[in-house]
Amino acid sequence: MRQFLAITSLLLAIVAAGQGNLTISGYVKDASTGETMIGANVYARETMTGATTNTYGYYVLNLPPGRYTVVMSYVGYEDHVQEVDLKEDLKLNITAKVKVITAKEFEVVGEKNKNTEGTQMGTVELDVQKLSTLPALLGEVDILKTIQYLPGVQSNGEGNSGFYVRGGGPDQNLILLDNATVYNASHLFGFFSVFNADAVKNIELIKGGMPANYGGRTSSVLDITMKDGNDKGFHGQGGIGLISSRLTLEGPLVKDKGSFILSGRRTYIDVLAKPFINPEGAFAGSGYYFYDLNAKANYRLSDKDRFFLSGYFGRDVFDLSGSEPGSPDFRIPWGNATVSGRWNHVFGPKLFLNTTVIYSDYQFSFKGGQDDFTFGLSSGIKDYGLKLDFNQYPSVRHNLKYGFNYTYHIYTPSTVDVASGDTEFAIDTPSKLRAHELAAYVQDEYDVTDLLRVNAGVRLSYFAHVGNFREYQLNEEGVSTGIREYGPGDVIKAYAGLEPRLSMRYTTGPSSSVKASFNRNLQFVHLASFSSIGLPTDVWIPSGTNVKPQIAYQYAIGYFRNFWEDKYEASVEVYYKDMLNQIEYKEGTQPQDGGNTNYDALLTFGKGWSYGAEFFLKRRLGKFTGWTGYTWSKTMRRFPEVNEGREFPSRWDRRHDLSVVAGYELNDRWTFGATFVYSTGQATTLPVQRYFIEGRVVSQFSERNGFRMAPYHRLDFAATLKNKPTKQVRDKLTGEVSTVQRRYRSSWTFAVYNAYNRANPYFYYFTTEGTSAAGDLRPVAKQVSLFSILPSITWNFRF
Repeated sequence: MRQFLAITSLLLAIVAAGQGNLTISGYVKDASTGETMIGANVYARETMTGATTNTYGYYVLNLPPGRYTVVMSYVGYEDHVQEVDLKEDLKLNITAKVKVITAKEFEVVGEKNKNTEGTQMGTVELDVQKLSTLPALLGEVDILKTIQYLPGVQSNGEGNSGFYVRGGGPDQNLILLDNATVYNASHLFGFFSVFNADAVKNIELIKGGMPANYGGRTSSVLDITMKDGNDKGFHGQGGIGLISSRLTLEGPLVKDKGSFILSGRRTYIDVLAKPFINPEGAFAGSGYYFYDLNAKANYRLSDKDRFFLSGYFGRDVFDLSGSEPGSPDFRIPWGNATVSGRWNHVFGPKLFLNTTVIYSDYQFSFKGGQDDFTFGLSSGIKDYGLKLDFNQYPSVRHNLKYGFNYTYHIYTPSTVDVASGDTEFAIDTPSKLRAHELAAYVQDEYDVTDLLRVNAGVRLSYFAHVGNFREYQLNEEGVSTGIREYGPGDVIKAYAGLEPRLSMRYTTGPSSSVKASFNRNLQFVHLASFSSIGLPTDVWIPSGTNVKPQIAYQYAIGYFRNFWEDKYEASVEVYYKDMLNQIEYKEGTQPQDGGNTNYDALLTFGKGWSYGAEFFLKRRLGKFTGWTGYTWSKTMRRFPEVNEGREFPSRWDRRHDLSVVAGYELNDRWTFGATFVYSTGQATTLPVQRYFIEGRVVSQFSERNGFRMAPYHRLDFAATLKNKPTKQVRDKLTGEVSTVQRRYRSSWTFAVYNAYNRANPYFYYFTTEGTSAAGDLRPVAKQVSLFSILPSITWNFRF
């Protein structure tokens, strides 16, 4: 109670401190599309007092009465300059026009000195429009693969879209699509992400200094915002590639008041492969495809109220069946569905509210059989949520955020069905797991002086695992001796905790600053994985009686500098992270082992730690742009029941990780891109010796993850050719020839993946060569590589 009263008194004092000022507030929008602009800078030229638009394009300037020149600036847009006489609170909506000729930033959106002025560390915003100029696997533009080029972010191997941040696992990344959690962000067993770049407006990655308004994960936040749709006119875009096609349509519901966007994508691997499959062969009925659909609509009821409804639906389907008697027959569908309903309300110029109602569903199932034997496996997680997020701008030195989140989780653990003919095996269906998760937060970004800015916040989290639930009473050998039943709403286990967040920036010069941050994060959901590549069989489970919440403490400090007239940005960040209550499956556990036991009986628990240094250099302006990122890091784990209790490298431990991204705009038609990556080989466990004992091969394994695969490196190229942006038109009456902009635009992207044909290891396996009779029988390790040099071509269009 005392803490609550102290925080309330502090908030009231902050609000009272700004009562003497007037405000200039409003929205910043793109003049041609009506899309609100995130991160645009609005400032008064006389005082250089500025503000940045929030996720919905809203800004507030706090100023004393007087005459001002208000300027809006944003890379790639003309500066909007307007004189105002501030005598009372002023509503000023700004429309921004794209520059006809501009030195373009290649990848990361922002204004000069934004790199050095903000308090957040390890935060990057990606420009979606530039993704198509980067080389991509089979021509598929991929948001998740793009963020793997950033320092501190590691890939999970050849072609995989999974990413790992500062030593954390895949479940420790909070992935949001319009505020809804996406639990499985990949298609094709991890080779492509579920996000269609044509439907995305903004991408923000936070890998350090996580603000208090985010929670539930311990490593990072990937916050993806969908486009709202063009409220000026009907437009479309799409593309045809080697394995998939996509189409996006957008337009006004009511001009200048509401709009929609609809975007779809589907692969045709199954269609292209069908002519090459023998209809009488063993796998005549086999096929694989994925599809996804994004939809969004919004309507502005007034200057104070705006409504949004957005959704995503995606599925992967893998079939295997044959025409021959006794052939296996199975079907594996899995995918996500999300729905977000949002209401923006402006109570007054200094108070902005966003209310979000959320639905998220991830389901995996396997159904298969052979002859009279059938086997089924399913799992999933479903969320219902509510978020209230307030933005308050009490004074020029304070930017307050506070709010409340609630989520009701329904987990489906691995559920097994087995039958042989008319006989069904007695495997109990595991209880669905239910949990309530609540959080309240408050944070203030405060300019203590002109040189020192502090972002301080705290998040109070609560999690309760509740019934209905059937708990098996297990003895020391793990054998069930009875069952305890929990009724609806009964609290089985509850956890609560404070999550302090602190970050600060001290300006050391006109273009440089030092930043530091500290985070304590709690995570109540866990991903139990049987592999290192993020397969659909991975199972989400809640904290409970034996599964404690994951806890992470992260400390970071960095130096940030812009130079050469802000054409270049550079930074060095050093971090240390402690991770408690990490989970793994016990050695030897299989996905089908979840029957007739508790969901946590197959798990073991331990801790981890990671530390490293990240170096980043970016050229942001000019025809030649791009960046170089390098990370040195070490990530370790220790589990009492693994590796005899000794510490061992995490599967995500990479000592060296280097990425080089470059782009060159030759003219208004040709753009070239290239990427190069290098990383230390993945840690894995392999046999170090093999013996032949009485005709049998006996293996002696290394310590856990005691073997390193060969280093991974790859070079990719891409070239994009656009059609001419203008055309000549002759007037039928006068005969005069004029130059006009083309309404229809198209481009061809030619790419080469793995240009020098590097055989990167995907996994190793062991076989034997020779015979025991000849006395030359010996074990041999062999490497499996997935992709050799792969050319691709994609046709993109826009109208």
